[in-house]
Amino acid sequence: MAEQSANAARRFRMMCIVLTLALTILLLAWQVRVAPTPRRAALALGLSLPLLAPLRGLIRSDRRTFAWATLCVIPYFIVGITESVANPANRLWSGSCLAISLLLFVSLIAYLRVTRPT
Repeated sequence: MAEQSANAARRFRMMCIVLTLALTILLLAWQVRVAPTPRRAALALGLSLPLLAPLRGLIRSDRRTFAWATLCVIPYFIVGITESVANPANRLWSGSCLAISLLLFVSLIAYLRVTRPT
């Protein structure tokens, strides 16, 4: 049973890391694609910084980081919903942002549940 739990924790941890990087790359590509200007590049970097903040703790399997990283994901979920409603031309990008942020949130919670102390 403990081995299954460790394998599940490892899978969820890797999923969290991959989804964090995927969301960061999506945000950077989205902002640069809209208008490739230095101002947009700075905005893209500013948008992706909150996602990069917990990355070190996710890699190190720090359980507390997984807990507070859930708070970092919520704004991207809101951006995805807002952009999909307000800007039909960017529905592919906003839908992708929405899906990845939702998957990231669920995988963070799943990791916390699997690694819950007994």
